[in-house]
Amino acid sequence: MKYTSLESAITAVFGEGVQVAGRQPVYGGDINRSYRLTLTDGTNVFLKCNGVKNVAFFQAEEAGLLALARPGVIGTPRPLAVGVDEPKGIAFLLMDYLEAAPQRRDYWETFGRELALLHRAETAGLAAEDETLPFGFREDNFIGATRQWNTPKASWVEFFRDCRLRPQIQMAERSLDAGMRTKCERLLDRLDDYLPEPEFPSLIHGDLWSGNASCGPDGKAWIFDPAAYVGHCEAELAMTELFGRNPAAFYDAYREVNPIDEGYEGRRDLYNLYHLFNHLNLFGSSYLSSVRRVLNRYA
Repeated sequence: MKYTSLESAITAVFGEGVQVAGRQPVYGGDINRSYRLTLTDGTNVFLKCNGVKNVAFFQAEEAGLLALARPGVIGTPRPLAVGVDEPKGIAFLLMDYLEAAPQRRDYWETFGRELALLHRAETAGLAAEDETLPFGFREDNFIGATRQWNTPKASWVEFFRDCRLRPQIQMAERSLDAGMRTKCERLLDRLDDYLPEPEFPSLIHGDLWSGNASCGPDGKAWIFDPAAYVGHCEAELAMTELFGRNPAAFYDAYREVNPIDEGYEGRRDLYNLYHLFNHLNLFGSSYLSSVRRVLNRYA
């Protein structure tokens, strides 16, 4: 349900008479404004807001959080309400506020195991009703501020080519010289030479860099700000290594639950090419050399 005001959303979730008693900015994101709201009943909730026209961003985030929560194997904040408050000029998403507890001693091992369990969870119906199209998601969403296409596909390679690399390459065309454009086309044509089909499809967070996971109220890792879809678990692991690597205990524990083919390391940069192109398109030419390096390796 899409609410028509922040007040009506709070009333629907928490009951008549509950209002906002306090508001504190929460810093860390670069797309939305975020706040911790303290309600008159003492509850703290997390508010994200943006311009009215960006309500689809929050609807997609809500869908991703609900999908990630479905298997019940890793912590995610509960989305409470999405809406548009025209008088305030905002679209908004209300969620549970995560009160951080001290990290468990086995924080990283538990994170690795729980992420592996997520990747091994049942995905039927998440991409499409048609079980012959297991890769994708029921709706498009966003990777950062960029639209992410999730059209269901029969194969992982087809999905990664047509819904991940190709749209980003098209957006980056003006930033690429002729040689790089040629290498992009060569890579797309030969993608199945590099990427295998997974043993089974995996629901993945989709944007799991260090800023999108933190310690939750149980002392374990909770994940948020998803760009969720059904794909290959290797793409998720690759993202955790793009801007700094998690401790070895995380990966060791992950592999105990969900073994990874030894060839993964040779594919890691190719999976991350999607994110490098996205950063090139969002933030500019400082990412061009990284894109070129990966293209030179594979094409």
